[in-house]
Amino acid sequence: MSTDGMTYAGAGVDIAAAESSKHRIKALVESTFTAGARGAFGGFGGMFRVPAGARAPLLVSSADGVGTKIKVAIEAGRHDSIGHCLVNHCVNDILVQGAEPLFFLDYVAFGQLVPEVVEQVVAGVAAGCRENGCSLVGGETAEMPGLYTPPDYDLAGFIVGWVEEDQVIARERVHEGDVLVALASSGLHTNGFSLARRIVGERLRLRPQDPFPGDARSTADVLLAVHRSYLQALAPVRGAIHAMAHITGGGLPGNLDRSLPEHLDAEVDTTTWEVPNLFRVLGEAGGVARDEMFRAFNMGVGMVVITDDAGAAAVRASATAAGVEHWMLGRVIPGAGRVILKGGN
Repeated sequence: MSTDGMTYAGAGVDIAAAESSKHRIKALVESTFTAGARGAFGGFGGMFRVPAGARAPLLVSSADGVGTKIKVAIEAGRHDSIGHCLVNHCVNDILVQGAEPLFFLDYVAFGQLVPEVVEQVVAGVAAGCRENGCSLVGGETAEMPGLYTPPDYDLAGFIVGWVEEDQVIARERVHEGDVLVALASSGLHTNGFSLARRIVGERLRLRPQDPFPGDARSTADVLLAVHRSYLQALAPVRGAIHAMAHITGGGLPGNLDRSLPEHLDAEVDTTTWEVPNLFRVLGEAGGVARDEMFRAFNMGVGMVVITDDAGAAAVRASATAAGVEHWMLGRVIPGAGRVILKGGN
């Protein structure tokens, strides 16, 4: 029998690196604390006070990741934006139901924990939380050798928000004759990267530092652009909104239908906007069919609001004030809960 003592570090888990990571992120986490946050950094559970004055509050929760956008961050050696993307994605998901964020939790799992990378990732999460007024009340950093191969890691987020029960936004509010307002995306957001990365790497043969075709920015800058939050643009006019759709995986056809009653269709006029250069380049270089482009990517539309004519004016004014590009996208017609793409884009 061997007399050599075995250690956790020898098995691939570095407790000292984990402790270093905690010290690095303490100030970042505390920078997100809002008035509702209770407890201190490092507790076993995060605590948050229900908003004062709430009458019949419903808690609204969501969980998500950023997919293979992480691979772009790893290849570029830039880890400070994907955490921000993660928060904004989750904020938009609960905003669709009219909810405001209260608090957020993150989970980062490594094959080999690198404290500097943890710090960059959490810095992005903290930036997203500050932007959206929610507290980062907890999280987990795991080191799992044999499951992830360095330098790969994974990132997930969990959000909880609230809305008064009588103010929930749902598809039951949608009526024939309502109109669609599109709010522009800031790029790929956090979906479609498995296809986009193949096109960029295999067809265009671009490195992260290379200029992206038709763009003054580098390929890394274009692909890592932060997923836009629509909270500031839409929260002030929630009362005018009948329904919303956050355009994520599945594109317009796979998300807008989730906001429609079974007896109505959304007719989208694809000639109402110019598809951004990023998507045109990916489509042409990859030889991707039009229908597949609209399923895989957001095509420049990050959020769709369904409302009436008066509500559309309010939504567009609020989006303008928040600096978010917007346009009239289409209308609601009798149908069967489908999304109809009309036009030649």
